[in-house]
Formats: sequence, C-alpha cells, structure tokens
Amino acid sequence: MPTAKTSTVVVNAEGLILGRMCSKIAKRLLNGEEIIIVNAEKTVLSGKKKSKVAEAKQFLEVGAPERGPFHSRRPDRIVRKTVRGMVPWRQPKGKNAYKRLKVYMGVPKELKDMKMETVEQAQSTKLKGPHFTLAELAVEVGWNKGV
Repeated sequence: MPTAKTSTVVVNAEGLILGRMCSKIAKRLLNGEEIIIVNAEKTVLSGKKKSKVAEAKQFLEVGAPERGPFHSRRPDRIVRKTVRGMVPWRQPKGKNAYKRLKVYMGVPKELKDMKMETVEQAQSTKLKGPHFTLAELAVEVGWNKGV
C-alpha cells in the first residue's frame, strides 16, 4: 500500500465493455490508484438484449422481497458492484481498494475540466455481435430514470 497520496484518475466509460473495463479497473485499484468512473450508463454489454434482460430479471428475483438480498437497478451501482466482484472486498486490501472507487452517471460539474482516460482493451468497437448499453438493461429491469 503506497504511503503517498495517489493522484485521481478519471475514466470515461462511454463505449467500453463492462466486464473488461471493470477487470482492468480492479487491478489498478488493488495497485493503490484512486479511480473515478464517469458515464456509467453508457457502458456496453455484449450479447442479445432479450436474453441478458431475462437473465438479469431472474437474478433480481432471488431472495425474499421484504428481507433481501437487495440488488440495485441503477447503472452506476451495477458498475460499482461489478468491480466489487473483482476485488477481494472482504479482505483489508480489497476493502481499501473498493473505497478508492467512485462511479457516476454522466459527468459531474467538478470533473468536467479534468483529463479523462479510457481503457483501450475494453473498447466496444472490437465487438462483432449484438450489444447494448447498461442504461437500456437498467430500464428493462426497473430503473426509474427520474429518481
């Protein structure tokens, strides 16, 4: 764990494949970087939308409705939880890494002037098959954009 204050990296998630992006970010978090992800709703999922929506709805039905477990339908929280699944978040190093992650939908005013990076290995332009955005999935499984 580095002792000096690390610089903050802003990653623009627009047009990036969700799983590939999250795995690269998880590695960087474990190396001590502080990362902010913007445009989380514009992240891309590969595959047919209909089958992915059915899979997500089935996953959301697990558990008792009044007691949990509760699963978020917001794109920014889905991205955050995807990264959490890629770090050892129950161990101290994973907990500290997870705390260094912030995810936003859109670009907040205070981050508009900062230089944004992208993850080259996760570009959706490499996809040949069908794909859709995380916002489309979230709307299908019950995300209310107005809230």
